[in-house]
Amino acid sequence: MLGENELVKLFPDFKDLVQPSGIDLALDKIYTQESEGSLIDNEKNLPEIKELGGPVYTLKPHTAYLASIDRKIKIPKGYSMLYLPRSTLLRSFVSVQTAVGDPGFFGTLMFMIYNHGDYEYKIKKGDRIAQGVVFLKLKAPGNTADLIRKRNR
Repeated sequence: MLGENELVKLFPDFKDLVQPSGIDLALDKIYTQESEGSLIDNEKNLPEIKELGGPVYTLKPHTAYLASIDRKIKIPKGYSMLYLPRSTLLRSFVSVQTAVGDPGFFGTLMFMIYNHGDYEYKIKKGDRIAQGVVFLKLKAPGNTADLIRKRNR
């Protein structure tokens, strides 16, 4: 895991959002699912989505949404990023479901937000919903399979 100084150097566009353990990621827009989707034989068919009106969004109980982050991110080659939800959301029965940020990724991050609670939850554009934790991607010396066999002996 990288510290604050290294994060500011690698992600200057997020300088104002750097924390001791990662980069805070702020909400831009919320979307609802408008059609079916599929993943069959590695062929992606993403559902159509519809942007909700903001800047304050009301998340209905037991409902999933997509959320975009307020700026594009570029993960430098040689680094990976894991995205974790802000604890305030978890304590409010709202989860943020994420994926891994691969080396070289450039674009707008999209996460799924789900209100697990029995009550509506309000969130505003610009609120921090997740934190990106950055790791240096290390190359294993020698044959990785040999290293795993040696470790398991």
